[in-house]
Amino acid sequence: MRILGIDPGYHRCGFAVVTTGERQPDLLGSGTITTKRGDALPVRLHALALELDRLILEWQPDCLAVEELYFAKNVKTGIGVAQARGVVLEHSAAAGLPVAEYAPSVVKSQLTGNGQADKQQIAFMVGRWFKLDDQSRLDDELDAIAVALCHAMRASIPDQLR
Repeated sequence: MRILGIDPGYHRCGFAVVTTGERQPDLLGSGTITTKRGDALPVRLHALALELDRLILEWQPDCLAVEELYFAKNVKTGIGVAQARGVVLEHSAAAGLPVAEYAPSVVKSQLTGNGQADKQQIAFMVGRWFKLDDQSRLDDELDAIAVALCHAMRASIPDQLR
């Protein structure tokens, strides 16, 4: 199974492509979609949509895993992130991709055993799992890798054991 993991955002949207198979999950690629700060929100959402379509076409995922929105301290930012998440969900549906949604606490718990783990713990576990040496990855990218890895791990567990 090929999973496209997404950490939604309208300025920076993290993405990762993870495969599952007979062995442990493998990271095929990851990065960050960045939109221009000075552009109006509709223009930024459109740019996100175009890049998401490009990623789906390029990587041909079997499904998409996306992080759920958590309470944002800044309501305006939270609304923008929710709109970006809507773009991700709509374009996934348009591509016929099943979508798995995970709360941040579920991702953290799956990777570290602690639903309250901080960003450094997630980065450490993602780096360890995929043997990432590069420390220059943005949190958005690491979160997308974590979401895709979480889905890969949970997809291998029978429903009755979840």
